[in-house]
Amino acid sequence: MSGPHPTPETPRATAPPQDTVTDVVRWAAFSCVLVPVVLLWYGASLAGAAGTAFGLAAVTAVCRLLLRQSERVASRPPSEDHTSRRGRHHRSGTGAHRGRRHTGGSTPVG
Repeated sequence: MSGPHPTPETPRATAPPQDTVTDVVRWAAFSCVLVPVVLLWYGASLAGAAGTAFGLAAVTAVCRLLLRQSERVASRPPSEDHTSRRGRHHRSGTGAHRGRRHTGGSTPVG
């Protein structure tokens, strides 16, 4: 009796990669609901629980925007001309000292 030969385990269908930002935002949204409910349960005022919910929702929205923006920046290929841009505080020229008084030679200031 020769049965089928054992074969290596066939690869299972893998789930699509998890979007971690979406997971974080889902947990944050869950906490935006859960925290005020817990506050109400323990006797906090309705106004306090509503204010907390609003604050958590605002922080969640800002964090979501920042996470999405950082994902977009990270997914962009690095540009080659990045080093040619001048920074905000780059001085033009080697000896430029803006904002200082320049006197003529060794003339005393007085």
